[in-house]
Amino acid sequence: MLTVNGVTKKYKKFVANDNLSFTIGDGEVGILLGPNGAGKSTIIKSIAGLLKYQGTIEIDGLDTHSLEAKRKLGYIPEIPALYDTLTVDEHLEFIRRAYKVEDVSIKEKLLDRFELSDKKKKMGKELSKGMQQKVSICCALMHDPSVVIFDEPMVGLDPHAIKELKLVFQELRDAGKTVLISTHMIDTIEDYWDVVHIMMNGKIAATKHNIPGTSDDKSLEQLFFEITEGKA
Repeated sequence: MLTVNGVTKKYKKFVANDNLSFTIGDGEVGILLGPNGAGKSTIIKSIAGLLKYQGTIEIDGLDTHSLEAKRKLGYIPEIPALYDTLTVDEHLEFIRRAYKVEDVSIKEKLLDRFELSDKKKKMGKELSKGMQQKVSICCALMHDPSVVIFDEPMVGLDPHAIKELKLVFQELRDAGKTVLISTHMIDTIEDYWDVVHIMMNGKIAATKHNIPGTSDDKSLEQLFFEITEGKA
């Protein structure tokens, strides 16, 4: 479970996140949807422990700054941050040893799934943006985290990787994991979400739940454009 409570992040006088509060439960896929500059990446980086902020963030009831919480978290940033001179295999091996993952086969399965097996010996600086993104996804999933956050995960991926990533979202949810995805592209999230928080100007402007068997007056697309553009 991921709990964000009263989080405010300021850059001098600019308020990037303004008293944000939301919860994504176990076995749920939550979406932060909003235009560029809405504050999505700021709250994602705060959850990942990369920024200082006011308020509290908890992972399975643990403060996000604690080592125990960090062990439970998987983070895929918008811009991959690989080591230039480590190979693809060495990146995953580093994560495997850091998190003391005993099952070596997990690494090989991830490499195969994201079509990286033939790129194992290539260094980080030799990879395209899409390849780097796939390595970043594999590294985040290596230690079987209970909470996984994705910041614009589809950018730069090829069709096969997008298909596999969407399957990963569903598999994580089915396994009782907590998934949070930040994006500005409505068409990439389709129908696999449980709750969407639409962000504008550092705040949550609306929340929409995906409850089977219920009807809603407005589609997600209609609600999004009403909020972001002021029209249906």
